[in-house]
Amino acid sequence: MIWLLRATRWARNPPSAKRVKLVAAVVALCLAIWGLEQLFGFPAWLEPERLPRR
Repeated sequence: MIWLLRATRWARNPPSAKRVKLVAAVVALCLAIWGLEQLFGFPAWLEPERLPRR
């Protein structure tokens, strides 16, 4: 029910065009990083190494 109240508030006072562009740019950047990871794989130098147990 809370999300309906938030949706009505958003409908009455929509975000500025600048904020919408910012959110769209962040989403596009995340999708681009995800796509590059899917295309080239995760770099080996970033994978954690297991430490030997004593």
